[in-house]
Amino acid sequence: MTLDLADPLVLGGIIGGGIVLLLIVMLLLMSARLRDLSQTQAHLSGSLSAVVEAQRRGEAQVGHALNDTATRTAQTLGALHQRLATIDAAQAKIEALSGDVLGLQDILSNKQTRGAFGEIQLRDLVSKTLPPDGFTWQATLSNGRRADCLIHMPDPPGPLVIDAKFPLEAYEALIADPSQATRTAFRASLRTHIRAIADRYILPGETAEGACLFLPSEAIYAELHANHPEIVREGFAARVWIVSPTTTMATLNTLRAILKDHRMREQAGEIRRALATLHRDVELIVERAAKLETHFDQARRDVEGIATAAERAGKRAERLDTFDFGEDPAPAPRLAPVIRRG
Repeated sequence: MTLDLADPLVLGGIIGGGIVLLLIVMLLLMSARLRDLSQTQAHLSGSLSAVVEAQRRGEAQVGHALNDTATRTAQTLGALHQRLATIDAAQAKIEALSGDVLGLQDILSNKQTRGAFGEIQLRDLVSKTLPPDGFTWQATLSNGRRADCLIHMPDPPGPLVIDAKFPLEAYEALIADPSQATRTAFRASLRTHIRAIADRYILPGETAEGACLFLPSEAIYAELHANHPEIVREGFAARVWIVSPTTTMATLNTLRAILKDHRMREQAGEIRRALATLHRDVELIVERAAKLETHFDQARRDVEGIATAAERAGKRAERLDTFDFGEDPAPAPRLAPVIRRG
């Protein structure tokens, strides 16, 4: 079949068919484009969802991290607060200790209070070692002087005085500046104190022939014996014995043994008298026991005689019951009279 292109209908049909074909092609292209756009949109939606999920996870991780950080920060602050409280308590204790040290320095810087401090330490040692009636505090002597501690020792040696004051200023100066001048001043202070004790507390016929200088510091005692032995020798010569807390305890234990031995000797006569009285009581007990034994023996013989007489009386009763009037058996012997003694 031959198409006549000059025919308007044929030409119009061809053009219409072309247009329809073109529209079909365009529709197909648009459909493919739309499909591509849908796939692209779906991919973009998935990517957007992944981004959102990642953001959510990141926010959760950041939240956990912030919570952990806040927790650790709170714990750190709590520990810091506790340490600050501990530091505050330690500072308060240090301040209290500083006050105590200053108070002790005030005590040791005053002669009267320093003597009281030494007397308190001496009082603790003496009261724990000697019996209550073995010493007297602040005893007044015949010369009007008051002894810090008077030990009631027997004669000989007699009452022993212990002085509790000590020269601290000279020792502190020696420790601060160990020069020849401070050493000389330290020795001079001790010599003066030793002479004062010898003059005040060694009274012939009233106290012992010696006295004790109590140093409540082992450091001063060690310094004295290590670097100033001549002062110790001078103390011996003046019959003033320098003692520390340690040597004082040993001395007091020795004095306690002497007091115990003296009291035992004093009570020996009373003990002998008590033993003699006890011996007489034992002799009386032995004598009375012998007499009691004699009484028991006589009672036994009397009981035996009574039994024999009762037996004879029973036999006579039987004979009377059977009307047997034969000869009587031999009469029973007479009982010896009971002799009461004592």
